[in-house]
Amino acid sequence: MKRIVLLFAAFLFEAGGSLFGQGSNHVNWTLEFSPASAAPGTEVLARLHAKIDPGWHLYSLSTPPPPIATTIQLAASPVFTVVRVLQAAPILKFDPNFNAKTETFEGEPVFLLQLQVKKDAPSGPTTVTVQPRYQTCSENSCIPPRTKDVTATFTVDAAASKVSLSIPNGYSEGKAKTAAPADDGSLIAFIAIAFGFGLASIFTPCVFPMIPITMSFFLNQQNSNRRQAIAHAGLFCLGIVVLFTGFGLITTALLGPFGVVQLGANPWVNGLICAIFLTFGLSLLGAFEITIPSFILTKLNSASGGGGIFGTLLMGLTFSLASFACVGPFVGTLLAASASGGGSRPAIGMLVFSVGLASPFFLLALFPSYLKKMPRSGGWLARVKVVMGFVIIAVMLKYLAALDQVLQWGFLTRERFLAAWIVLFAMPGLYLLGFVRLEGIKSDEQLGLGRLLTGLAFLIFSITLVPGMLGGKLGELDAYVPVATEGSALSGGGAEAVWLKNDLPGALAKAKAEGKRVLVDFTGYACTNCHWMKANMFTKPEIAAVLKANYVLVDLYTDGTDEASQANQKLEESKFGTIAEPYYVIYDAEQNVIATFPQVTRDAAEFLAFLNTQGAAPKVAASASTAGSELDSLPLTTLDGAPFDRSALKGKVVVVDFWATWCVPCREEIPGFNKLNDTLKDAVIVGVSLDEDGAGVVRKFLKEHPMKYAVALGAQSINEQLKIEQMPTTVVYDRTGKPAQRFEGLTPMEKIEAAVASLGK
Repeated sequence: MKRIVLLFAAFLFEAGGSLFGQGSNHVNWTLEFSPASAAPGTEVLARLHAKIDPGWHLYSLSTPPPPIATTIQLAASPVFTVVRVLQAAPILKFDPNFNAKTETFEGEPVFLLQLQVKKDAPSGPTTVTVQPRYQTCSENSCIPPRTKDVTATFTVDAAASKVSLSIPNGYSEGKAKTAAPADDGSLIAFIAIAFGFGLASIFTPCVFPMIPITMSFFLNQQNSNRRQAIAHAGLFCLGIVVLFTGFGLITTALLGPFGVVQLGANPWVNGLICAIFLTFGLSLLGAFEITIPSFILTKLNSASGGGGIFGTLLMGLTFSLASFACVGPFVGTLLAASASGGGSRPAIGMLVFSVGLASPFFLLALFPSYLKKMPRSGGWLARVKVVMGFVIIAVMLKYLAALDQVLQWGFLTRERFLAAWIVLFAMPGLYLLGFVRLEGIKSDEQLGLGRLLTGLAFLIFSITLVPGMLGGKLGELDAYVPVATEGSALSGGGAEAVWLKNDLPGALAKAKAEGKRVLVDFTGYACTNCHWMKANMFTKPEIAAVLKANYVLVDLYTDGTDEASQANQKLEESKFGTIAEPYYVIYDAEQNVIATFPQVTRDAAEFLAFLNTQGAAPKVAASASTAGSELDSLPLTTLDGAPFDRSALKGKVVVVDFWATWCVPCREEIPGFNKLNDTLKDAVIVGVSLDEDGAGVVRKFLKEHPMKYAVALGAQSINEQLKIEQMPTTVVYDRTGKPAQRFEGLTPMEKIEAAVASLGK
């Protein structure tokens, strides 16, 4: 009898431990302060202990997605401000399910919060709350992320002796890492443009006349055979590549990845680019001539005159410097364009640009006979020079507009900007047609077909800008044009969209009063992608309807020079681990994060699915379900944001797999469900994603992990509705839509197949 009692007690202990483990996400948290009391203005350490159930792990503060990284925040406190959050070295290993390295903790890790006692902190004991948000996984299942309030008492004592703060060895600041964004073709487009700029630079007045000179240098080297000539041509090209790639590497090294991202919004950088472009533009129009100091070119040229490997490399560098007066605008444009991508893009852009610039020389070295067939420099180069002058000044205005918007001068409005562009793009057209007398076109010179068509193209483009001054949309060009000011024809943002500015508390209060959610747009005054989204995505009828019905809209600018921009940037970086623009966040009225969307998109269905995440869809979509069975009551939408069509489920056995992209066991089950789907005849499988980030992350996941069965998005309310405590959870519904069997965690496919078979025909 005693043995039975002991066995029963052990069973209760295990079961209770499991149940309580589930309730706490398999982690028991405790908080303590060191020291337990301190004077105002001093720093203390808060130790957050995590006791993780055996067989389970949580992810580190810095693990990149798709696993959900742990975040630790201090609840609003009159006592403390957070200096930084630290973690010990996590377990780093390759996870084949994510095809990436993950950082995890097991056992009893301790996280540290370095806190500063506020100078005006009230004396006496105070309850302090720390809020970890975390996801736990085992080999068989993952628990959806939850937030836990962990409290401890701290005493503010002005008489407390000062204790030196000591950070244990092995601890480092835990900063969230962002996964490399899926390549949506932007990098490929950037590389193509960089290469095109390099090729186009060949036809500038500084470069083209040097082709026969530089080619003769390495084709007529003494004692050179064809192979040696080709080798010298390669070295010459290498000199060009080395110089321009060096510009990119220096830019990346000096600014760093975040600095490069901010490059396009920095007023000093934009001011410098404006000055450089204006100087180049006026020079090309004949105001003055820009040349590299002659003593520099003389020394390089004399050093290269000796031939050989070193001399050929120097010749390439000399050529690059001599041509910089004309290729400078291309280089400046590329470096500025790389700001939106950050990271290594400046180096990549310069590498590809220099390859484009150098490649014709290498090809001409292979086939020197083609030199004789090339057109001689003459009047056409002078015309290219003048046209480039107008275009470069027009491009300069784009950076001047960014400077104007960041500093909020309000001088270069949308209307003034477009007026200037209309004139500047009309001028080369009028010049090429002979109506404007400048260098390169004689008064009695006959108008050729090429000059006629090019001139007409400039005039047509200029005229197409006119509707933009009158309130019309300009499509892709809206990304480069200043946003409409209040009172202009476009100030409403389309479909009467009203955006609050830098007022998140006001937006939350309004959302609470109106029963809506909040869409936060972390944006920038100089952010071209942000401008494009406002002008083209938010004005689409299906997007505008959802925004108007379900959302309070707020812009949080992060690139201005004011305090609000600094605070917004700090909020975005500390809470979401990024300073990307645009970056969209859905909040509920209580400021809980519902979903995020970290990029520009031209796919309206993808953005609509994001807006419809977690029941944010219009009520008509949710009401499409028919009450009467559990299956019918599930709030489901397609990846396009439309109500999920249940007609194919009627009268059939339905297997519903509740999963998420961050769930390792869920990924392991997909191949089994694909095989099961091929064998089922009178049953249907539906994969319901419960990802917080919505359709965007699911679409990318499905490209790498195809599902042969239907995929739907489920609102987060399903977790409460079905009491889902872990993933994957699979429910087999009978032909009336009622649950027949339920499986939690990684389940052998034979059991699910048997459950389907047991329901018969």
